[in-house]
Amino acid sequence: MGLCHGKPVELQQDQSKNNTLSIETDSTKPPNSHTRKNSNFPFYSPSPLSSLFKTSPAVSSVSSTPLRIFKRPFPPPSPAKHIRALLARRHGSAKPNEASIPEGSEIDIGLDKNFGFSKQFASHYELGEEVGRGHFGYTCSAKAKKGSLKGQNVAVKVIPKSKMTTVVAIEDVRREVKILRALTGHKNLVQFYDAYEDDDNVYAIMELCEGGELLDRILSRGGKYSEEDAKTVMVQILSVVAYCHLQGVVHRDLKPENFLFTTKEDNSTLKAIDFGLSDYVKPDERLNDIVGSAYYVAPEVLHRSYGTEADMWSIGVIAYILLCGSRPYWARTESGIFRAVLKADPSFDEAPWPSLSPEAIDFVKRLLNKDYRKRLTAAQALSHPWLANHHDIKIPLDMIVYKLAKAYIYSSSLRKSALRALAKTLTVAQLAFLREQFTLLGPSKNGFISMQNFKRAVIKHSTDAMKDSRVLDYVNMVMHNACSGFLPIFCLIVRTILSDLFTSRIDLEF
Repeated sequence: MGLCHGKPVELQQDQSKNNTLSIETDSTKPPNSHTRKNSNFPFYSPSPLSSLFKTSPAVSSVSSTPLRIFKRPFPPPSPAKHIRALLARRHGSAKPNEASIPEGSEIDIGLDKNFGFSKQFASHYELGEEVGRGHFGYTCSAKAKKGSLKGQNVAVKVIPKSKMTTVVAIEDVRREVKILRALTGHKNLVQFYDAYEDDDNVYAIMELCEGGELLDRILSRGGKYSEEDAKTVMVQILSVVAYCHLQGVVHRDLKPENFLFTTKEDNSTLKAIDFGLSDYVKPDERLNDIVGSAYYVAPEVLHRSYGTEADMWSIGVIAYILLCGSRPYWARTESGIFRAVLKADPSFDEAPWPSLSPEAIDFVKRLLNKDYRKRLTAAQALSHPWLANHHDIKIPLDMIVYKLAKAYIYSSSLRKSALRALAKTLTVAQLAFLREQFTLLGPSKNGFISMQNFKRAVIKHSTDAMKDSRVLDYVNMVMHNACSGFLPIFCLIVRTILSDLFTSRIDLEF
C-alpha cells in the first residue's frame, strides 16, 4: 500500500540526469512542518504534483472531498492502521520485532530462498546506475555481455533476498517472475527476458524504457492532458489491462508511476511495469489481500473482497488525474483518503470538467462507480463512446461474456423471459460492444454460438498465466454444465444488461 502523504508533492530540482520527486509528510505534525521521507521507505509512492493542480481540494476553498458528504458527526474508523499491519505481516517489517509472524508463515531463519534461477548474472550482465525504486526492490540499467542480448541495454529489477522475511514475500517474487514470463509479448507490457539469482538478490531482466514515467509526463504538461492525448494514454492502459484480465491476472497497483514510455518522443509507446503485487484470480473468485497504493485503491479492496474490477477503479483515478490534474479523493492522512474512497463522490463541478465533453465525464464516472458490479470492464471501456473514434483500438475478448453465459444457463424460465424484454433497451454503445464480443466467439450464420465456440475462443488467447489462474478450469466448468447446448445471440445480449454497468442493478454474484 503506497503511503498517503499529508503534504503536497514538491518538485525537487536535481542536478543529475534524472529528476526525482521528494515526498514531504508527517500527519502528526502541524501543516507547516516538513519531514522528508526517504524513497527507500517500503510504502513510498509518489503522487501527482498538488501545487500544480488548481482544482485539487487541497488548494480549493471548498471543503475537502471526504468532508462534503459525511452525515454522521464522527466518521467511521479508518482501516489505515489495519492495512499497515497487514502489509507489515505480509512482506516483513522495517522493525521486525513490531510485526507478528503471519499465520502459516515462518521466521526469516530457515526460509528457502532458492528460486531455481540461473546464477550466472555477473557473467552475463554489467550492472549500471539505479534508474528507479519500487515497493520491495530497485531497478538499474545494465548491458548484456553475452547471449542473444549481447551489447543491448536492459533494465534489471533487483530484489534483495534480505527483504524476503516471510514465506508470502518469497512466493510474491516467484509469482511476479512467473506472471511476467507468461504475459510478455503484449506491446503495452514491458518485455521480460530472463531471471537470475545469487546469494543476495533476485535479478529480473527486462526491456529498458527510457522515456520516463507517465507521472513525469503529466507534470511536464502542467498537471493534465488534453482530451485527445488522454485518450491515447487510456487506450494503451486499457489494452494491456484487458489482456491481463483475460489471462486471469489482476495487477493491483495501477498508477501513473507504474507506466513507462519507451522513448522520450511524444508518441512513444506506453508500457505497464511492476507486477510485484499482481496475483491470479478466476472470474468467480474474490481476493482479500489489502494491497495497492492509497490514492488508487478501490472501495472493495478495503472491504477485502475484490477481483479484476479493482484495477478498473485505479484506471478511473488515473483518467480523472489525466483530464483535470487533481486526485478524485484527497485528504491529509491515510485515514482521510480511505474514508473518502469509501464514502465520498469525486467532484465534476469545478474547472475544467464543465468544459470537457459529456462522454469524457461519463467514461470517468463509470470507472469510479463504487459498485464494482456496475463498473466498466477493460474491454467495455475500450468500446465506450469517448474512445469509439480513436484510432488503433482493438476490442479484446472479455471474460464477462463467460460470466453472463453461466448466469443465463442458471436462469429460470421466468427470468429468461424478463431478460428478453430487457434486451430491447440496449443502447448503440452496448450493442457495439456485444457485436465485437460475438465476432470473437465465432457465431454461426444462423446467429448461434455453441459451447465449443466459447472454449475455442478462450483457448486461442490463452497463455501459461491463464492455466495458472485456472481460468480454463472455469470455462470448462461452464461448458460441462451446458456441453450440448447452444446459446442464441439475443439470449446473451439480454443477460449482458444485468452486468451492465449501464442500467441494471441485478446482482451477478453466484
